[in-house]
Amino acid sequence: MSDRYDVIVLGVGGAGSATVAHLAARGVDVLGLERYDVPHNYGSSHGYTRQFKLTDATDPASASLLRRAEALWLDLEDDTDRQLFSRTGSIDAGPADGPLVEEAGEACATLGCEYERLSRTELADRYPAYDLPDDYEAISQPDGGFLDAEACLVAHVERAHRDGATIRARERVVDWSPTDDGVRVETDYDAYEAANLVITAGAWTAQFVDALEDIAVPERQVVAWFQPDDPARFERARFPVWNLETPDGRFYGAPAHRVPGITFARRHHREKTVDPDAFEREPTQADERFLEEFAEQYFPGGVGPTLRMETCLYTNTPDEQFVLDTLPDHSQVAVGAGFSGRGFAFAPVVGEILADLVVDAETDHEIEPFSLERF
Repeated sequence: MSDRYDVIVLGVGGAGSATVAHLAARGVDVLGLERYDVPHNYGSSHGYTRQFKLTDATDPASASLLRRAEALWLDLEDDTDRQLFSRTGSIDAGPADGPLVEEAGEACATLGCEYERLSRTELADRYPAYDLPDDYEAISQPDGGFLDAEACLVAHVERAHRDGATIRARERVVDWSPTDDGVRVETDYDAYEAANLVITAGAWTAQFVDALEDIAVPERQVVAWFQPDDPARFERARFPVWNLETPDGRFYGAPAHRVPGITFARRHHREKTVDPDAFEREPTQADERFLEEFAEQYFPGGVGPTLRMETCLYTNTPDEQFVLDTLPDHSQVAVGAGFSGRGFAFAPVVGEILADLVVDAETDHEIEPFSLERF
């Protein structure tokens, strides 16, 4: 006989841990299954910092979700002995007439939040780490910052445990199938049944959802930590989280946190789609030099010796919007996927939505823009 639960959550990363926590808080008998450790460094939710920026509210739907996520992060922080959210402010910079600066300004207008538009000179006077071209401008927003990624995941898991959830790590899901009264999930260890299934498997999601095979596409991402030559310029009070649009793409970073060094990365790094079970996990010298050259050009004094490099995975959709929906042929199965390198900030509200979908078959959040049908 299989063990029986109300809901099984496949994947206990950023979104999955939040989903398990929300379900357990509602008194749902929930099982979370994770193929690696909790947390682990093979997917998209490990590491030390994830940006939280109100300027990521690129449309009314994501603006509403981002505000709700902020409230849920603060609530979670109140419920743990860890600091989860550090407010540093945020900078979005690029050509004055470029999309990043315009999008950031529009996001602030949509949310009605405080912001300033700074010239290249005004930015450098306030934050001397920057050396940008003359035609660049920046949106400075004081409420942004970073989340301690692994601490956030642990806090969700601890909350879930307090509310009665079961989480099994190092147990790989082999397959799932619909049954007359729900689903059956087979792992390399056992089999389980439930009335509902939530799939939050990150880069592995398409292995369990055929409809996402060419939609939720894994991509190799690399982050570097460099020792600054001029540390005073990069102290947290003088160096908010940032995004920078350049002719070579959009780059981002954060001040030092928990490990030494300043973070530098490029969105979609070198644009390599990969098999999440078979790709080059170890960063290379080419990865290192690629990020060094960027930092040397725009952040003089920010690039000394390399202190650390890590790979992680993005899972991108064609429009870089999330998938938050139930499966058309199996309404008892909900999926959260395709977070395209920006989903961690939304994790608690994603968990709330997925819990809504399997408990109530609907949600008060506006999720039509994130439906599977759009593809």
